[in-house]
Amino acid sequence: QVQLVESGGGLVQAGGSLRLSCAVSGITFSSRLGVWYRQAPGKQRELVASMTSDGRINYADYVTGRFTISRDNAKNTMYLQMNNLKPDDTAVYYCKTRTWLAGTWRDYWGQGTQVTVSS
Repeated sequence: QVQLVESGGGLVQAGGSLRLSCAVSGITFSSRLGVWYRQAPGKQRELVASMTSDGRINYADYVTGRFTISRDNAKNTMYLQMNNLKPDDTAVYYCKTRTWLAGTWRDYWGQGTQVTVSS
């Protein structure tokens, strides 16, 4: 059974930092795409950052220069280092990976971790 478990969220003042973790079990994460999304209250879920198995990275414009995605394949874990946080970064953060199964892509999501940035 594939499971993703996020951790590291919390309450932080504007300008502060948090490091989110996404522990993956049930599959070999090293060969798979890893993605961070977020969803603020009343808004659609949006992509924050992604990292392919060969290290190609993509960031949303609003986090470029502040957030860093990384992965430790030996630990089957993905990270999101968030610096210079802003109140607009307040959201539930989710991690996702995917696998090719029975002729289609199947996405696996974590349960989310709350990040709240106070002004």
